[in-house]
Amino acid sequence: MKRKSYQRKQKRTKRTRKALTLFVAFASAIIVAFIALRVYVQVAGAPPLTVPKASIFLDENENQIGDHFTNERRYWVSLDEMSPYLKTAVVAVEDKDFYKHKGFDFSRIAGALLVDLKAGSKVQGASTITQQYARNLYLSHEKSWTRKLNEALYAYRIEVFYDKDEILEGYLNTVYYGHGMYGVEAASRFYFGKSASDLTLAESAMLTGIPKGPSIYSPIANLDKATDRQHVILKLMADQSVITQDEKTRAESEKLVLKNDSWVATKSVAPYFLDVAWQEASDILKSKNLDISEGGWTIQTTLNQGHQKAAEEAVAKNMPANDLQAAFVSMDSKTGAVTALVGGRDYATSSFNRVTQAKRQPGSTIKPILYAAALENGYTPLTFLDVGETTFTYDKGRSTYSPKNVNGQFATHDMSMAQAIAISDNIYAVKTLEEIGFKAFHEMADRFNVNIGDKDNLSIALGTAETTLYEMTNAYNILASQGQETAPTTIISIKDANGDIIYESKEATKEAETVLSKEDTFILTEMMTGIFDPVFSDYSPATGISIRNRMTHTYAAKSGSTNSDQWLIGFTPSLTAGVWNGYDQGKNIEAKEDTAATKKIWIDYMEAINKGTKNEDFTKPKGVKGVVVDVETGKLATDACPKQRLVYVDEKDVPTEKCSKSFDILDRDTWGEIWNMLPFSIFKD
Repeated sequence: MKRKSYQRKQKRTKRTRKALTLFVAFASAIIVAFIALRVYVQVAGAPPLTVPKASIFLDENENQIGDHFTNERRYWVSLDEMSPYLKTAVVAVEDKDFYKHKGFDFSRIAGALLVDLKAGSKVQGASTITQQYARNLYLSHEKSWTRKLNEALYAYRIEVFYDKDEILEGYLNTVYYGHGMYGVEAASRFYFGKSASDLTLAESAMLTGIPKGPSIYSPIANLDKATDRQHVILKLMADQSVITQDEKTRAESEKLVLKNDSWVATKSVAPYFLDVAWQEASDILKSKNLDISEGGWTIQTTLNQGHQKAAEEAVAKNMPANDLQAAFVSMDSKTGAVTALVGGRDYATSSFNRVTQAKRQPGSTIKPILYAAALENGYTPLTFLDVGETTFTYDKGRSTYSPKNVNGQFATHDMSMAQAIAISDNIYAVKTLEEIGFKAFHEMADRFNVNIGDKDNLSIALGTAETTLYEMTNAYNILASQGQETAPTTIISIKDANGDIIYESKEATKEAETVLSKEDTFILTEMMTGIFDPVFSDYSPATGISIRNRMTHTYAAKSGSTNSDQWLIGFTPSLTAGVWNGYDQGKNIEAKEDTAATKKIWIDYMEAINKGTKNEDFTKPKGVKGVVVDVETGKLATDACPKQRLVYVDEKDVPTEKCSKSFDILDRDTWGEIWNMLPFSIFKD
């Protein structure tokens, strides 16, 4: 008996020792694991909390006009910039012991574990705010033990290196609220049209309920379910004594007004312009070894909302009811700042930007660049050429070229450059290129940053090499800036997420290079005012006559056309604007309403933005003189010459001969000459 008792005692002792050994081993393993975990966490360091943030666009007056985001729309705001009701509601609902635990709520974990074991799979979560934040930052939302383990590891690392307010701030800026909105600021703006700092208790409770199931509890998707969820949250807050019963009652009775429609509308300001600004900002940041995709940038642009509205209204008003497309851009002559841009009729239908991306033949809008080269090579506005029907030979006589004018007619007399540019005579342009040579034209085009092609073909005088409206409008902007180099820009400044200035446009400013002398620029500009003057009309009218009656200011411009393109680019001393119309497929433009749209859009815009302003004249430099000449002969005008026009030329090129030598009893100058020839001094006296 004693032997059996002894054996039982020995067995109990062994079991006790074994259990103790196992306990010690298990405890040691736990301790070692925690030490190893702590060492790992310390070695690994603080996990990064950065997330993509929306970048904000401002207009020239620092009004917000839009945003840009990579994959998620979010605006990062600090905890102090959020409504206190929102923070209280989130903690009450998601993790009431948030400020007490170290990243894990073991009682919730135990309860969830029992449910999961009974179900045989991962069906219920027990995630704290820290764990949810870790999941939002680093993990997917799949329900698996592996993901849960990683979530716990990341949560512990976060708790070690960041305080509770930092964690809560991060969570509130990363949680998904439906409809593409990430973070409380984006959600608050989307649902209620206000900043998260201005949310009421009722609005805060409504937003807090959405993340549990955005497709179910969004007030836009299902207002009834969203309201029920809101009331549950308000009750929880009252039960936890974070709000009073009176506050709960008032919040439940508050009628919420959703503003998502107005929010969506505010995102549609100048979308084509914003695309150009985003690309330019990206290039600027890349040059500074920064990546725009990080987000959080505040990009102040050059957009003038008044100009943009005028441009959009002009396009909408004058476009025919067909597939004809439009492009418009305006630039400040001194800075190159793009003040308005319309890249097409409807951004939602097509985001293809016809200002910057569409390469088309500019037609006769290239002629001012050609005539700038001609002025530097001995031509004047009063240089006359035979512009009758002409067949040109090239390629050493093996090929011929017979250009025609738009209406198929030709002049029956010699014509000056001033008149040729006004009616857009093609023979004059081709003869000019033939005489000054291809090299001079290529060099001038390079100075104006305009593509005219690489081939030496006489047809390039008529704009057959493709270019963009952006390039062509900037070329004219150089003329508006008195021949000084300009470059189009959409960016004034860029700030990072901390508000530090990364770039200012003054960084890019440099002493402007002279592209064309002030004298030649002014002479060319004054010739370009001739497209609106009927005195130059001949076998074809001056090309801007159809909009002359709308003009209240002085404009210099040039039109251009091909079978499938219509252009008009013009300027005042302060601003340049360019318009293009055509079909994306390159279909011929034949309908009268199609051909008329371009000039109507241009004049509507220019008159709208200049309404109520004083007329600006182009500044005449020294060395240039204005003379009234006979349009048909280029000689000094007399009363006997009915087609008279003020033309500006270099002082050395002022004509000395009068337009009529024949005797004309109506010409006082003729009588004066005869009188001076009389030998009788008595009569002269």
